[in-house]
Amino acid sequence: MEPRYLDCYGSYGLVSICALCARLTSRYLSNFQPANMQELIAKAATLLEALPYIQKFNSATFVVKYGGSFMDSPDPAVRQGVARDIVFLEAVEIDPVVVHGGGKAITRAMEQAGLKAEFVQGQRVTDRATAEVVDRVLSREINPDLVAAINHLGGVAQGFAGTEIFTCRKATPRGPDGTPLDLGFVGEVTQVNTGPLEDCLKRGFTPVISPTARGEDGQIYNCNADVAAARVAIALRARRLVFMSDVPGLLRDPKDPSTLISHLSSREVAALKQAGIIDRGMIPKVDSAVAALVAGVEKVQFVDGRVPHSLLLEIFTDVGVGTELVA
Repeated sequence: MEPRYLDCYGSYGLVSICALCARLTSRYLSNFQPANMQELIAKAATLLEALPYIQKFNSATFVVKYGGSFMDSPDPAVRQGVARDIVFLEAVEIDPVVVHGGGKAITRAMEQAGLKAEFVQGQRVTDRATAEVVDRVLSREINPDLVAAINHLGGVAQGFAGTEIFTCRKATPRGPDGTPLDLGFVGEVTQVNTGPLEDCLKRGFTPVISPTARGEDGQIYNCNADVAAARVAIALRARRLVFMSDVPGLLRDPKDPSTLISHLSSREVAALKQAGIIDRGMIPKVDSAVAALVAGVEKVQFVDGRVPHSLLLEIFTDVGVGTELVA
């Protein structure tokens, strides 16, 4: 019988993982040379480090904002890495809820349709034709692909178009001079229909939601996925909210990964904005994180989705690999 490590975790629950720790140091004892035994013991130590977190978060709801360049990687192992981590969360009896992005795929689809992408204050200007592309790509392409990846790896997921879950109002940001900006069909999520999500979780399924919404006028709107994820975390009273992107976390110097801020209090956010450390696309992400903390989410984490298993490393290890934001 071949040893089973974390690569096969999809079928393990909490009790099985605890039993695995013991098996790793006994059943295969006679089959390994000393060098291999040290590697085996190291694997057991990793599992044991995760154990108190697994126990602590049993039956907790974690909302994961799934997004970043890893979604477009030509390597299937990279594209499916986060899906595998989601399956791990299911296996140890954590209730994950996924809100995904897909901006690069939308831009490619727009180019193929002869539409030009335009951004204002980091948000995509969305006319009616663009809204149709956004809805198709997010809700009918990316969403079912992600659900299929989770299910293929042994998990159980159910997809939702954001229009089934989110209600929004038209976003009206202001320019530097205070003038209202018209971004077209860009919405701000105002309400979350939690019923289908709670039903999903009760049945042991992972909800996977696209960041579109139904407007007060009945139209489909494009929404910021970070803000949508925070709204879900608030509505479901989640224990954790995790933002995955293409940066290691919050950096004091965006060009220097060694300046990672590993721990941050929400009381420090205003000063970091004033200093320009939190700016541009990071502002709505951090503002949403602070809103989630105020509403009762215990901790918000920012991790680099390009790092293999960064989601698990941030949640289940003592040090973590990204930035944790607390109230």
